[in-house]
Amino acid sequence: MNFLNEIDKIKELHRSLICSELYTFPKKGKVNVSSKHGVYVIYSQTDQVLHVGMTPSGKKGLNQRLYNHISKTGVFYREYLKPNDICLRGRGKYRYIEIDNPRLRALVEALTAGLLCPIHFGTGIKRVKKEE
Repeated sequence: MNFLNEIDKIKELHRSLICSELYTFPKKGKVNVSSKHGVYVIYSQTDQVLHVGMTPSGKKGLNQRLYNHISKTGVFYREYLKPNDICLRGRGKYRYIEIDNPRLRALVEALTAGLLCPIHFGTGIKRVKKEE
């Protein structure tokens, strides 16, 4: 794929993502939408963009990654949901798109996060623990 074709593909995938079906997280149980890898957007119950993410690896793909966000694990929960007392179960929403190619996944995630400016955005900077 040449450079210009790749840019067009990334834009097309981004458009497909933001136009994809919007789901509400289950009140209980697991997420069951796709075991493939992809990119997703998480929204508050008032449709504010909270987080944009992707599945870097894992056998259960999007199902596992989205479930992680409602099972109180991971950085998004620890750094944003928990401190703000937000529960996604039965309230929060998400949409996703399946993308097999790891490079395209990363680029679509980056473009989507850049355009939607989610409230939670990982910068890679480690927080220093305060000494008591």
